[in-house]
Amino acid sequence: MSSLYFPEESARFQSLLNSLRAKRVAVLGHMRPDGDCIGSQVALCRILHTTVGADAICVNHHTVPRNLQAFVGDTPFLHENDFVPDGHVAVCTDCSDLTRIGKALVARFSSFEGNIDHHLSNSLFARENIVLPSAAAACHMIAAFAFDLGLPLDAVTAQALYVGIVTDTGQFKYPSTTPEVLEISARLVRLGASPQAATASLYEHDSFGRLALLQRFLASLKLYAAGKICIGEIPLGTFEATGTTREDTEGLVDYARCIDGVDVAALLEEMPDGVKGSLRAKDARYRVDQLGKKLNGGGHALAAGFNLEGASLDKDRQRIVDIITTHLSHTDAAE
Repeated sequence: MSSLYFPEESARFQSLLNSLRAKRVAVLGHMRPDGDCIGSQVALCRILHTTVGADAICVNHHTVPRNLQAFVGDTPFLHENDFVPDGHVAVCTDCSDLTRIGKALVARFSSFEGNIDHHLSNSLFARENIVLPSAAAACHMIAAFAFDLGLPLDAVTAQALYVGIVTDTGQFKYPSTTPEVLEISARLVRLGASPQAATASLYEHDSFGRLALLQRFLASLKLYAAGKICIGEIPLGTFEATGTTREDTEGLVDYARCIDGVDVAALLEEMPDGVKGSLRAKDARYRVDQLGKKLNGGGHALAAGFNLEGASLDKDRQRIVDIITTHLSHTDAAE
């Protein structure tokens, strides 16, 4: 390539790698990991091992989701309960702040060496914070850094990076899908990433239970604010009734977002200890990352989430609806 994708940040990435040379490194991701989280962890772990001889492993609060397990390869990946800190230093990928990692895992480290992320709401919690809100995904960043620096990428690493880009761009249909993102994805395919394998594992292995979960979610959809807001719910006990788990909610909120006339969509998932929400917008001006902050969360301009501990749908549904409605009306009034 005649020019670099991210020259300044790539140089900082190289410095981060050099600082981790021959060290024991735990590569951490966020709770309930998605494709970009797992993909960026796998890629960073493998790059650390091959380029600077680090003894790197991936560690998460939750296990790798079923539809992403095929992309881990031989990368060492542990659940936090199986991880014993033994001189490990921590680096994080796709995590906007330490709360996204989980209290138990965070407590095992006194500091965090690296923070590679693309969330607008990133709290810059590490010694070296490489944060690019303009990037489509953490995997977009790591792939660009690797190409800028001429780092070797094997087929497993290329596949993991491709999966992260595919998932965070909504299969290349979100506004973050730039010519640069498509170019980087093509380079990953040339290195061994398989679009067919990614699509088959991510989007063509639904269980019957997940379809039952989708059916219940669609039946719960309601419109607010003259049809500009659509909210669907997963009440307590739904997972047990459908034989599903929380990882089966991935992508459900997009059904609400795609309705004609809807500007902001939300999925409200009731848990024993509170209500978790997923937020999506069609237009970045609605800044659902800022909306998420009003509900104890954060994320991207078009995709965000929140977690209200101690909340329930019966008790807090209207408050959540009111906060979303007010945010939308204030945004529209500012135009």
